[in-house]
Amino acid sequence: MSSDEVYSRISKNNKHMGPIGHILLWIVFFLFVFFLLGCGLFTYYAATAPNISYNTLSSDNSTTIYDKNGKVVSRLGMQNRDYVKSKDIPDNLKNAIISVEDRHFYSDKGVDPVRIVKAAVSNVFGSGGLQGGSTLTQQLVKLSVFSTKSSDQTLKRKAQEAWLAVQVDKAYSKQQILEFYINKVYMGNSAYGMQTASEVLFNKPLSELNLSQTALLAGLPQAPVSYNPVNNPKYAKARRDQVLTAMVKNKTISQAEANKAMKENVQAGINKDTVNNTPTQKDEKYADAYISQVTQELTKKGFNLNAGNKVYTNLDMDVQKKMYDLANSSDSNIAFPDNKFQVGATMVDPNNGKVISMLGSRKQDVAFGLNRAVQTDRSSGSTMKPLMDYGPAIEYLNYPTYQTVKDTPYTYPGTNIQLNDFDNRHEGNITMRKALVESRNIPAIRTLETVGIDRATNFLKGLGMTFEQPLTLQNGIGAYISTEQEAAAYSAFANGGTYYKPYLIDKVVSPTGDTDSFETQSNNAMSESTAFMITQMLTGVINDSNGSGTAARISGLNAAGKTGTTKYPDSQAGSVPDDASMDSWFTGYTRNLSLSVWTGYDHPLEAGNYISQSQTEIAQQFYKEVMSYASSGLPNKNWTKPDDVVKTHTDGSDQYYIEGHAGDLKVDNANTEAQKVDQNKVVTNNNQNNNDQNKNNDNKSNNGTNASNEQNPSNNNQNNNNQNNQNNNNNNQNTQNNNNQNNNQNNQNNQNTQNNQNNNNQNNQNTQNNNNQNNNQNNK
Repeated sequence: MSSDEVYSRISKNNKHMGPIGHILLWIVFFLFVFFLLGCGLFTYYAATAPNISYNTLSSDNSTTIYDKNGKVVSRLGMQNRDYVKSKDIPDNLKNAIISVEDRHFYSDKGVDPVRIVKAAVSNVFGSGGLQGGSTLTQQLVKLSVFSTKSSDQTLKRKAQEAWLAVQVDKAYSKQQILEFYINKVYMGNSAYGMQTASEVLFNKPLSELNLSQTALLAGLPQAPVSYNPVNNPKYAKARRDQVLTAMVKNKTISQAEANKAMKENVQAGINKDTVNNTPTQKDEKYADAYISQVTQELTKKGFNLNAGNKVYTNLDMDVQKKMYDLANSSDSNIAFPDNKFQVGATMVDPNNGKVISMLGSRKQDVAFGLNRAVQTDRSSGSTMKPLMDYGPAIEYLNYPTYQTVKDTPYTYPGTNIQLNDFDNRHEGNITMRKALVESRNIPAIRTLETVGIDRATNFLKGLGMTFEQPLTLQNGIGAYISTEQEAAAYSAFANGGTYYKPYLIDKVVSPTGDTDSFETQSNNAMSESTAFMITQMLTGVINDSNGSGTAARISGLNAAGKTGTTKYPDSQAGSVPDDASMDSWFTGYTRNLSLSVWTGYDHPLEAGNYISQSQTEIAQQFYKEVMSYASSGLPNKNWTKPDDVVKTHTDGSDQYYIEGHAGDLKVDNANTEAQKVDQNKVVTNNNQNNNDQNKNNDNKSNNGTNASNEQNPSNNNQNNNNQNNQNNNNNNQNTQNNNNQNNNQNNQNNQNTQNNQNNNNQNNQNTQNNNNQNNNQNNK
């Protein structure tokens, strides 16, 4: 009967019915229409359902991971499945599964109409996806051809599951369906199928399990991680007992048998050495850390690992193998001190945030072990200075690269903690560029103090860095971040100011052919001028003779970067050498790639687990080898100066300032050529003084509590400071040997001999201590 005929009969009978009868008839009419629409929709959904076959039902549904070129990197689960035939599956296991999952399994036709209706109502009127409406056959269909993401549990998918479950029930016996299910479910510990899980947990086949162990296995598929008997014995016992209770209710075991099994320790017979330590395949060892992060990213995106998805990543397998071989091969160019010495490294494409490669360890055989590339419990040392100190100073205060900063004795406010530089010396007034190139700590903290913690914290937030505890001044020379975070943050310097959140997965293709493609979040972290000026200073870290990162220099490659080391706490004084470090970092970048490297020991307080001064260069050497390899064939572009940035030359280097914010540059430009000649004479005299001082001063002491322990070449080329004399006319730190020369350069000092004498008296102690080191440094 058509809807028109129904409507016609209702109209004819309207004359003989009261109001209640009319309402009831209309309700019947709308229910009939709704039923017809439902049937039509179900027919459409069924017609568009994917195909299902014996191979689909019986094959493994491992997650396949591909690199950026579409080559298989890993098949999670496929390598760890032992198929078991129905005749070898114990009846107790079959009964346990049916009792807890689908009591009407043997009598239904693949679907349970009551469950379907409840699930449909939940989907229409509820706020979540469809859950609790699946028979055992429907669960098998879902595992075989559908995504198991909760967001995919829609009315369409539920209808298709029901249709395909009916087809499967017609085509296969109940025993075959059980066989398919028992071999396909994910059981945790990288094991697919209950036979495999039995071997992993108990080191024996299903046929040798007792009732308690059988019930434990039957309950695992619902939540294999939560019910892991090793990690969560309390919840595992509760789930096992739930299965046993269901078996009693389904009359497959007696209450006495259930009570006896419930008394057994849930961990009895479990081989804890094999649980959570499944070995990787030989061809997966290169990308172990990367694969580990992919699985975590999949979970965060709502995908399950047992859905048979194809996961296409941003992994460059060639670079990944280079990283692995460099850290593990006996032919490596790097002389690691021992096998306990560890490396964590992440390479990112600075133009889109794609994680290209990731190394989580060296000399490690356990699959998915500690991934040191993403750990955030080690201080980053001086690699923090561009991010927290000097970057914000340029962004918020318009500092030029030649901004005068003070390298004078410093005590953290409100404490008696003194901060020192790597050489335990002070250079007075120097440029910001020089302070960063030589990685001097005191100017960095003084700059952060001027910027303010609030503005520095906001700047870091724009670079994807947030912290549970409020930051302090000490964090300006070291914070707890990962190589992944730092590679992504430095990428903003490389690309002109944009931060891209690092990500590993490009797209996921489900067994049905549905594709989820992914991009990343991005934001404008800083101005183009800030990024450019920081980059120009960081090129000096690598290329200047007095830079702290010269071991990372790659001939001919346009690159910038920063070193970082951290010292031992004062409580360890005497137990390690004075120049020992706990951590050593190098983070560098080109226009195409950004790479951050951490090196150190997992337990740095154990005897012998320290990094010597020479070993701090291992991070730079690792960077150099990997970046050289990865940059081969890529365009070697240099950075382009923004229109609002002005280039000049002072302090012996190319310097930059933002237009309209030249600072004290005008004083320097007022010098006459004659004054420049006199200045050169001063430079010549003081180079000799500095050489003499360097020969007599090898003290490379620690930098104070929580300070960076950065090491620089011994010859600091202090003659560059002479040019700062032209910028500072108020105070004169020169010794009497150079008073006449400085008087020639400073007209104000010529007019006031008495003031010069007073200044010399005030600085007399500093002059004696530093023996001509500070002859040409002027405090502004």
